[in-house]
Amino acid sequence: MVLLKGFEIEMYTGTPQGEIVGLSDKIVAALDGFMREPDSRNVEYITQPSPDYENLLCALLRPRRELRNYLDRLGNYTLIPGSTLSLGGSDRFLRSDPANPYHDYIENTYSTKVVTASVHINIGISDPEVLMRACRVIRMEAPLFLALSASSPFLDGKATGYHSTRWGVFPQTPTHVPLFASHADHIQWVENQLAAGTMQNVRHLWTSVRPNGDRRPYDLNRLELRICDLVTDPIALLAIAALLEARLLQIIENPSIDPLTQSTFSPEELVTLTAENETAAAVGSLDAQLRHWQDGRSIVARDWIAQMYQDVWAIAKQRGFSCFLSPLQKILREGNEAQQWLQLHTVGFDSQRVITQAIVATQEREIELENKLCSSLLA
Repeated sequence: MVLLKGFEIEMYTGTPQGEIVGLSDKIVAALDGFMREPDSRNVEYITQPSPDYENLLCALLRPRRELRNYLDRLGNYTLIPGSTLSLGGSDRFLRSDPANPYHDYIENTYSTKVVTASVHINIGISDPEVLMRACRVIRMEAPLFLALSASSPFLDGKATGYHSTRWGVFPQTPTHVPLFASHADHIQWVENQLAAGTMQNVRHLWTSVRPNGDRRPYDLNRLELRICDLVTDPIALLAIAALLEARLLQIIENPSIDPLTQSTFSPEELVTLTAENETAAAVGSLDAQLRHWQDGRSIVARDWIAQMYQDVWAIAKQRGFSCFLSPLQKILREGNEAQQWLQLHTVGFDSQRVITQAIVATQEREIELENKLCSSLLA
């Protein structure tokens, strides 16, 4: 068994100097497959579900090449890595769709805290009770995926003290989301939130991980991991997805893996523990000191990830995708994007120079991968 997976990618558009510019209304009108966010400075595309990592690699690259070609025609514009308004602009909201009442609510309630770029990883699980258990486990382990993906150490031209400023400021909504004991429990809770107005609609559940499907909360068929910062390198992103898939296969095969039965903590205590771990991972990413959900022991995020990698390697190898998992070792060794940027910042590079270099490196990496791996498929 190999699971279906797909990505929702949000990216900023702007100038080669790193200024983020709102172009989503033009992009959405001109190109198929792109969707607007409430603020016009980022734009989203979605890959079709696929069991195959090679297909996903090209599905990540193809829309980006199309978007870059369009941005070239529009003017001297490019794609900007990172998950926050790194060099400025957080003082104002630039509406992409002024007539949309849900966007009114978002702007008035959250302002630019939501003007972030990220990756949502969706992995198919058709049995709703297995899906709920998987969501419980991955909710506990979501901080590890944030640690691998952190790419937002700057906001408005300054280092913030976070590796993921995005997750540090993002308004998780509703403020308290329990661990759902069953599908029926989830349905009841969502209906209650909608009635109380703490959720504006079924999409208004902004937490690290959630069950997703075509008619939420009733018809659910996938786990959506929402905690990751934008990972611009497709190979690194596929490695993170491969870790998630291998862990989910392990969870599916072993029904005893469940925080509700395997932990020394109560469900309420687990929600508090994982929230604290998310905060720690937002600040320190791979170097963060976390507490394990099973017994509360202290463990560094990097070590926990390395241990999970060892535990699931055989599953990935057996299913034929271990080669996509292995680049994770490079992230553990060399650091995530935020850590690499902060190393440059420490030796005297200002935030603009860091971002402008990353803009060039991102485009070069895409060209390299297209030429090496996708030329026939992208033709």
